[in-house]
Amino acid sequence: MTPTLTEPGALSSPVLNSSLTDLLRRWLPRQRWYSGSGHPITEVAVAAATQLAADCFHLVVRVQEDTVRDAAHYQLILGAAVSPPPRLRHCLLGSVGGPAGRELMVYDAVHDHRTAVLLLDRIRRGGRTGALRFESMPRTSVPADLTPRVLDTEQSNTSIVYGDRLILKLFRRVQRGVNPDLEVPTALAKLGYPWAPAPTAWFCTVDPFWCTLGIVQPFLAGATDGWILARRSAAEREDFVTQARDLGRTTGELHAALARAFPTRTPSAHHETRLAEEMMGRLEKAASAVPALRPHVPGLHAVFASIATGVGHPPLQRIHGDLHLGQVLRASGRWYVVDFEGEPAKPMAERCAEHSPVRDVVGMLRSFDYAAHKRLSPRRQWADECRAAFCAGYGESGDFEPADLPKLLRAYEADRAVYEVLYEAAHRPDWIVIPLHAAARLAGSR
Repeated sequence: MTPTLTEPGALSSPVLNSSLTDLLRRWLPRQRWYSGSGHPITEVAVAAATQLAADCFHLVVRVQEDTVRDAAHYQLILGAAVSPPPRLRHCLLGSVGGPAGRELMVYDAVHDHRTAVLLLDRIRRGGRTGALRFESMPRTSVPADLTPRVLDTEQSNTSIVYGDRLILKLFRRVQRGVNPDLEVPTALAKLGYPWAPAPTAWFCTVDPFWCTLGIVQPFLAGATDGWILARRSAAEREDFVTQARDLGRTTGELHAALARAFPTRTPSAHHETRLAEEMMGRLEKAASAVPALRPHVPGLHAVFASIATGVGHPPLQRIHGDLHLGQVLRASGRWYVVDFEGEPAKPMAERCAEHSPVRDVVGMLRSFDYAAHKRLSPRRQWADECRAAFCAGYGESGDFEPADLPKLLRAYEADRAVYEVLYEAAHRPDWIVIPLHAAARLAGSR
C-alpha cells in the first residue's frame, strides 16, 4: 500500500507524516518548476515513496488545486536532519516532528552533494530500487566519481552537472508515459542526427504509474545558450545575423530529421478552419483575463480569420514543442538543440502529437523579440534582422520557406503572443509589455 502524508509511520520515516502537508502547500507554489494555476492547493498526498538512504526519500506527490479538475504529480527528493549543513539552508522546507520529540528540518535533497552522488551511482549501477527503475542505453556507460553541481538557472526542471561530463535532468512535473525529452533525442540519435545530445541513461517509476523521471546526457562543456548570446548581442548592438541564419538552418535540419524519425500527416481539408477557431477562442479567454489585450482583439481576430479559408499548410509532424533561444546551445561554432519535453503543463498526448513546424519557427521569432527588448529602447531593427535571417536559414534546409506562408506565420505568431500575454500577466508582470507590443504590431494597432 502506498504511504500517505496521514500515516506517521510510513516507511519508518518522520518525513512522511501529516505535518509535511503544510510544508508542501507553502513550499511548492514558490518553486520555479511548479506549474500550478496560482490558486490555492486543496490537497497534497504522497502517491509513491522510495527510500534512497536512511535520511533521504524519493517521492511522487499528487497536488490538487481548487480550480483545476485533474491533479498534477511532482517528483521530489527530500531529506531530513536535525541540523542540516549551512549550504542547504536555501532549500529548506521547514521542520517536522521526529523520533523522541526531536525536530527535523526537511530540505530539497537534490541540492545535497551526497544525494546527487548517490543518485548518479544508482543510475550507473542500473536495476531496481522499490518502484524506481534505472537503465543505461546500449553501448554506453556512466562513469563514477564525478563531482556534482546543480545548475542555478530558471527552468521547469532541475539539472545536475557531473564533472562537466554529464548532465542529469530531473523532471519535476511528471506525467504517465515516456517523456519526449527521452523519446525524441533517442530517435534522432538512431538516425545519426548529431545536433541533439543523445541520452546515456535514464530512470523511471512504475508507481503510481509508469513515467520518466530523469535522463542523463553528455554535457556540452563550454557551450553558451542562445538567450545569453542574443541578449548580449542586442544590448551591445552587435551583429547576430550570421548566428540567426545558422540557427534557422539547424531548425530546418531538425524538422527534416524529425519527419524521418516519426510519422507525418497531411492536414485535413478543414484544418485551417478549426485552427482559426481555436486561436480565436484562446484570444477571447485571454482578453477576458487581461484587459490590456482588449484593444487589439478586433485586429487579432482578423488575423486568425484570414487563415480560415485555407492558406496552405506544411505536413503536420513531431516538433520540438517549446523552441526558443534558451533551448539552443552554441558550442564549437555550431548550434545544438536541447530540452525536447515540450511544455510540461500540457498533457503528454498533446506534447507527443503531430503539430505544425510553423509553431517552432514562431517560437524562435518571438524569442528574438524578447532578446531585443530594453526597458526604454527596444532594439526593433536588431530583432527584425535576426528574424529575417532565421527564416532565410530555415528555408535553406527545411521543407518550406517561412516567407512563402505570411498569413500562417502571422497567425501562429499572434497566437503565441496571446499565450505570452497570459503567461506574463500571471508570472512576470514586468515583462507583459513585450507580448503586448507584439499583439499591437500583429493586429495592425501600431
